[in-house]
Amino acid sequence: MENSNQKTSNVMLAGSVVVAGLIIAGAVLFTNGGGGSNQIAQAPSDNQPQQPQPAGSTDAVNPVTDKDHIKGNPDAAVKIVEYSDFECPFCQRFHGTMNKVMDEYGDNGDVAWVFRQFPLEQLHPVKAVAEAVASECAAELGGNDGFWQFTDRMFELTETNNRTNIDVVIPQIAKEIGLDEVAFDECLNSGRYDDHIAADIQNAIDTGGRGTPWSVVIGPDGTTYPLNGAQPYAAVKQLIDLALENK
Repeated sequence: MENSNQKTSNVMLAGSVVVAGLIIAGAVLFTNGGGGSNQIAQAPSDNQPQQPQPAGSTDAVNPVTDKDHIKGNPDAAVKIVEYSDFECPFCQRFHGTMNKVMDEYGDNGDVAWVFRQFPLEQLHPVKAVAEAVASECAAELGGNDGFWQFTDRMFELTETNNRTNIDVVIPQIAKEIGLDEVAFDECLNSGRYDDHIAADIQNAIDTGGRGTPWSVVIGPDGTTYPLNGAQPYAAVKQLIDLALENK
């Protein structure tokens, strides 16, 4: 049983992380602080009143498993589960931030980065979903390394906001990272990742995601915290450091 000092410490840490998330990191539901693409908010029609959206809970985040796309140690003390859209300019920015996070925290096993799909079809029709499928096919044919090679390159080449020429860029990346062309094309057209992507989208919404990038930070004790929008490196770092205090 925890003694009173330990309980007090845990409560203080949780409170500190929440305050940092709200005030420093801007990790607030239903805002786009730090930049983010909004998917769900729409103007109401004349004859249909706007309905409030359910808030969701970060505790609804699906458990991280070996089926996830993970950069870093899967057993890391802190896991950052990002729900992302390849056509989102804020996701492109945050991708660079997360690579910087992994440069500092990945080698020592403190942080793992988990990438999940959240293509915003209302904002980026066809292309965002096609790119999500292509990344899953890259994982199928190239393993975890193939997924991250494709993802890093996709964010380097995308023009974002549904302007990417996917007929050129997707095959180009597949060739660059050495994927079998015939098998890759078959995978792209198979539809076998449709359910997987739909499940990622639903889980993003269930956890409170309403735009991209949307992330859930899972602390060493399993406590979850929201990280909304393309937060700057300093804000993400502070949230990680606070979580690691309870390692």
